[in-house]
Amino acid sequence: MRPIEGPFMLRLLLAFLLLTMAVPAVALESAVVESKRATVSLVSDTDAIAPGTEFRVGLRFRLAEGWHTYWKNPGDAGVPPELTFALPDGATAGPIDWPAPSKVAEGPVTTYAYTGEMLLPVAIRANGAFTLKMHANWLVCKDICIPEEGDFSLALPVGTPGPNAAAGLFAAHDRAVPRPLPWAATIAAEGALLLRGPEARATADAWFVPDAGGQIVDSAPQVLAMRDDGFVLGLKLAAAFKPTEGLSGILTVLDVSGMRSDFLLHAPIGVVPPAGAPLGQALLFAFLGGLILNLMPCVFPILAMKAVGLATGFARGAARLHAVFYTAGVLVAFLGLAAALLAARSAGVAVGWGFQFQSPVFVVAMVWVLFAVGLNLSGVFQFGAGLMGVGGNLAGKSGHWGDFFTGLLAVLVATPCTAPFMGVAIAAGLSAPPPTTAAIFLAMGLGLATPYLLLAFVPGLGRRLPRPGRWMDVLKQALAFPMYAAAVWLLWVAAQQAGSPGVAIAAAGCVLLGFAAWVWGVGQVAVRPSNRKLAQALAVAAVLSALGLLTGIAVAPPAETTERGIEAFAPDRLAAAQAAGRPVFVNMTAAWCVTCLVNERVALRTEAVQQAFAARKVLYLKGDWTRQNPEITAFLRAHGRDGVPLYLFYPADGTAPTELPQILTEGIVLAALGPVR
Repeated sequence: MRPIEGPFMLRLLLAFLLLTMAVPAVALESAVVESKRATVSLVSDTDAIAPGTEFRVGLRFRLAEGWHTYWKNPGDAGVPPELTFALPDGATAGPIDWPAPSKVAEGPVTTYAYTGEMLLPVAIRANGAFTLKMHANWLVCKDICIPEEGDFSLALPVGTPGPNAAAGLFAAHDRAVPRPLPWAATIAAEGALLLRGPEARATADAWFVPDAGGQIVDSAPQVLAMRDDGFVLGLKLAAAFKPTEGLSGILTVLDVSGMRSDFLLHAPIGVVPPAGAPLGQALLFAFLGGLILNLMPCVFPILAMKAVGLATGFARGAARLHAVFYTAGVLVAFLGLAAALLAARSAGVAVGWGFQFQSPVFVVAMVWVLFAVGLNLSGVFQFGAGLMGVGGNLAGKSGHWGDFFTGLLAVLVATPCTAPFMGVAIAAGLSAPPPTTAAIFLAMGLGLATPYLLLAFVPGLGRRLPRPGRWMDVLKQALAFPMYAAAVWLLWVAAQQAGSPGVAIAAAGCVLLGFAAWVWGVGQVAVRPSNRKLAQALAVAAVLSALGLLTGIAVAPPAETTERGIEAFAPDRLAAAQAAGRPVFVNMTAAWCVTCLVNERVALRTEAVQQAFAARKVLYLKGDWTRQNPEITAFLRAHGRDGVPLYLFYPADGTAPTELPQILTEGIVLAALGPVR
């Protein structure tokens, strides 16, 4: 017998290795459950497990031609697959890692489903070898729907984990899982989904799939509109959509080459500005809105006080300095409001214009401030004498500080109302980057300060003011009464927010502050220094006692709407009325909004308007923003507003609502309602 030669042995070894490599690895897979419609099995991404480490199993579907099963949100019809695991002690199973579905039109309904082959993976963690058992139910549909089920098991030994032949299935699944959204997303109340970002402009087609039912009307068309900054996808929001929660789901995008990308989307409710809306327009609206604020009942007396100061005969340079310091106070206050709003937004708090008046503590404090200003104007005590005359460097310095704080006060008492033009500007500012927000709020401040700046810097206007005389003292004292009236109005607001205990605290504080002002005034004319010091000590003690009362203010529970024919606003109530084909009038108001109260008196409570509402069977919904209300804040923001008032009329035919002006008349309301049908 001849010995086997070396080259022959080498060829035999190579042949064996090639034969071994040609035999495919066997995946760890359960027995299949098979029907004419689907072949289903349970697979694992590894043939051995290490105790305490995580691995994945997946329910593998191979669906027959034309058949489909459903995503976790099936849409208008269908049921998603359900997986039930039987695990030993210490083992855990995570949720299903759902791949992105496709939209399937089934007659008049739209569903979200899978076709062909797909995998539903679940992460498993175990402490040792075990047999994994699972029961699954699924629904397969074509022309008819047939429920199916199966029991599956996998024996999982302990060993060195590693990818097996099923690893490609899991890799394909991972490529089908939605990625984080790379763009900024906003959903408007009317259903416009705005996606902004440089690469978003390269989109050729897009559609949205909600991760839960009731967010959108699934069968409604989704119209794509391109913009310079991205694109807008037109959705029809469903009645159960909650503005405070925003919109969540999967956004599928096709680029110009036809490549599909799936993204996880969460869009908060917000404002979708018109395409290409210039910053200059927002700045102009902000300026005009600030200018109109000077006519508000609480602000106009302050402007009049400044005009009286100019009439005392300031030199031109001194008058300009007073105007500059007043403007500085206004601008600092507006920047402070912008910073507070942005900080609250970044912290997830729903706030808007005038948010500080939603705090009863702030409202009571403002009652006292306006009351103290009124006492000062009435002559009970003298504060900031430099405001009314020029006398030395010290008095001048005191006067300029008085100008600065007068500017602060003007802004604080102006914020209860949103002047015309301000709504769009504020909403645009708060949805923009912080530098743009600051610019828009500064434009509002300049608008508020402009009348006083013009009086100080334009000599012709200043010369038109009456010459100094006794009339100035009379006017100064007369201006105290608008301050007292504003304090009484805010006292009524405090009653809405904190009830009768809040009113009692505010009134007690007024008594203490009145005593403090009186004793301080007595001390100012006292001859002996010891008497002046005693009076000052008593005044300070009274003020501190008043401030101590603020800690006892608590928010009272909201009162039920008792006005005849008016219901409290709720998004669900609005949606239900629209679905029933009933016209709806929405009034967003607050007790601290002067414009709102005037509009209700002159336009909404008139007999003609009430009869028109009744004849057309209009549902009147009133949103009270006196206290913080996230639903109302979200509704305002969704309609481009960060303050009240806001008036919307929803026609019975379900078309887009008509937004009424912020200054109402009876004729405007009747014209918006239209003829009786």
